Amino acid sequence: MSITYIQKKYSNTYQGGSKKNNQNESRFRFLFLFLIGVFLLVFAKMFFIMILQHNMYLALASGSREMYKNLFPERGKIFVQDSRSGEEYPIALNKDYFLLYADTREIKDDDTAEKVSEKLSEIFSYTDEEKLDLFIKLNKRDDPYEPIENKINDELYEKIKNEELTGIYFKREQMRFYPEFSLASSVSGFLGIDSDGSRVGRYGIEGYWDDVLAGKGGFYSGSRSGGGGVITSRGWSFEPAEDGADILLTIDRTLQYKACQILEKKRQEYKAVSASLVIIEPKTGKIRAMCDSPNFDPNEYNMVDSIQIYNNNSIFTPYEPGSIFKPVAVAAALNENLITPDSYFYDVGQVEGLCSKPIKNAGGEIYKDQTITGILDNSINTGMVYIVGLLGKEKFRDYVEDFGFGIKTGIKIDSEVSGTIDSLRENKGDDVDCYTATASFGQGLTATPIQLLNLYATIANNGKMMKPYIIEKVRYQDGSIDRFYPHELKQIISPKSATLLSGMLVSVIDKGHASGAGVKGYYLAGKTGTAQISGIGGYIDDTNHSFVGFGPIDDPKFAMIVKFEKPELKYSASTAAPTFGDIAKFLLNYYHIPPNRS
Repeated sequence: MSITYIQKKYSNTYQGGSKKNNQNESRFRFLFLFLIGVFLLVFAKMFFIMILQHNMYLALASGSREMYKNLFPERGKIFVQDSRSGEEYPIALNKDYFLLYADTREIKDDDTAEKVSEKLSEIFSYTDEEKLDLFIKLNKRDDPYEPIENKINDELYEKIKNEELTGIYFKREQMRFYPEFSLASSVSGFLGIDSDGSRVGRYGIEGYWDDVLAGKGGFYSGSRSGGGGVITSRGWSFEPAEDGADILLTIDRTLQYKACQILEKKRQEYKAVSASLVIIEPKTGKIRAMCDSPNFDPNEYNMVDSIQIYNNNSIFTPYEPGSIFKPVAVAAALNENLITPDSYFYDVGQVEGLCSKPIKNAGGEIYKDQTITGILDNSINTGMVYIVGLLGKEKFRDYVEDFGFGIKTGIKIDSEVSGTIDSLRENKGDDVDCYTATASFGQGLTATPIQLLNLYATIANNGKMMKPYIIEKVRYQDGSIDRFYPHELKQIISPKSATLLSGMLVSVIDKGHASGAGVKGYYLAGKTGTAQISGIGGYIDDTNHSFVGFGPIDDPKFAMIVKFEKPELKYSASTAAPTFGDIAKFLLNYYHIPPNRS
């Protein structure tokens, strides 16, 4: 056998083996890649299920209740605070109750219906008429779901359950609960029911911030098997709900409680139709208390005589303010160097030629020799006409607008109105007309209590106007927070003018008509206002009483407005002023402010 033959033979054998090895390697590589692909698919599916759709499967595993919770968001809570310690207190939250219903198909005869209606009527203290209505409901005999009572608490649930009444069942449901009841109800608003049966925020914070509080609903779409289980191999999608944000208000719980308590007591004492009160920090614009009397319990918002009680009158109900508007013209004239606190004025008791009738002072008084400070002390209408005459209509209107009248403050509560100063915007020119003259002492235009309070807060804050605000924080469920801070709007008058006017307003309490607003040991500033109410064809005999003030004068910690609608007494010096004084005394003690005068 030749060497050449042997070489060829082994060469062929090697080449054949090499081909087989290449084929084996290709198969192995394909199998390896296939297994890797399967592993990646399994890993991706597990990641999708365990991570991306964790909430979905957790909800399914926990049953329909957890699925419900994942699809329907929880409404955010509303809190007030202790402004000294920072502690928070909920005034609106969510609470589980039970709905009591009957499956009348299980109530087979009249005797059973009678027994059930008898026991439930005893538990709920039904009248004979209500008991009869219940008996009729229970005798429908073909209704699987006949509602009887809602908002059943745990104690009542256990009591009824232990009776083991035929056909009586419970359904757990989450409802809005207001643990402070009527406290700050005109601020919080309430969660009501829309025409389609859905729950929606009404009035106050609940109304203005409804979308934020409500959150965002989730959804599930997919296929179920005959047994009711989810078929995960078919197309489906799941998006969990986003719970609503929590809102912290600037309202101080203690101040709100005490101020509203005093206001309600005084309203009843003076037999006023309604009363309103707002307390603000002049340096920051934070609203610390906001009261309406009478008020309502948002847990039982449907138990009111009139829906008008829902309105927050401090922002919703404009009125002719009367003499508490007088500092606008005085501030403007001081700022324009047209007057000083001691400038001379002689009062003859009336001004003729501007209106169809002479403009007179309250009670027809004639004050003769006076200063500008005396005009405020004695609330002299003719003196205000004199001051606005020095200013001119255009200049006066500019200051009225600068002080924020005729526009909304922008406070984030449902629903604010702007009031109107249209009479000052018509017939432009410097000449003072009847509308300008009467506006100088607060007639012929309208403003809300919060607008009037911000006028005095601006004077207290050295002429610098701050934006009033009532929201401290909005806390979202993802951990993000919207914070609200003091916001300076404009320097309206100079610090010097503000200081001079503040001293004049101290004199109003010390020497003028508002002595009841004073607190022993403190310099407080303020002004009374008794304003006739406009009716069809002119003014009626009823009046609105107001007092607005601030203190202590050297470092104001608060500004406050008190308003009574149609009290029986004649002047605000006997109603709104002493109410201010009582609440101011509490405020000074609450903030531990030492006396600043002997």
